[in-house]
Amino acid sequence: MKVSSAGAIFFPFILMGCALLGGRETQTRDLVTRGAPICGNPLILGETVGRVESDTNGCGVAEAVRVMSVSGVALSQGSVMECSTAQVLNTWVANDMDRILGINGGGVQELQVAAHYVCRTRNHKRGARVSEHGKGRAIDISSFNFQDGTYLSVSEHWGRGRNGRLLKQLHSSACGPFATVLGPGSDGYHEDHFHFDTAQRDNDYTYCR
Repeated sequence: MKVSSAGAIFFPFILMGCALLGGRETQTRDLVTRGAPICGNPLILGETVGRVESDTNGCGVAEAVRVMSVSGVALSQGSVMECSTAQVLNTWVANDMDRILGINGGGVQELQVAAHYVCRTRNHKRGARVSEHGKGRAIDISSFNFQDGTYLSVSEHWGRGRNGRLLKQLHSSACGPFATVLGPGSDGYHEDHFHFDTAQRDNDYTYCR
């Protein structure tokens, strides 16, 4: 099976002056209940994709899944990845994201996914190595959307007051569970989202910027 690049799904955001978090118009969706347990974990819902092949050397996933939710938090679009990456995402959401954001906005309802599996080079640079996205080991998150319609956006809130501090904590907490964590100020390519991946490196080295 071949999977083509999946574009991010974005929704219009509307600021609410009285809220610490941003506000947005919401659409009623029940992604959390979609899909079946996958990766041997009842907290990860989605569907099995199987082998993802590519004509590009280095791209593809041997046993891919499409994740729809982790620990009761929906992904804005079904995201293709390896089970090992899905497991790390689920653990981080349950242990770290939930601890940091708690009941802000009634709790996180959805992760706004900017990118998941796509066969491309790192930062789309010609001649660069294949991105971890092309191996099913990466996910990009641009916003944390809450039950009450407010949101915490990397592009809008990074470096700005309490919201910025919350994002900084989320970024820091992901370093360790994930092998690579990139965000604003890292390299000029991640100013509006967090990049998380489970790259395989010697000595379990982590790279976080």
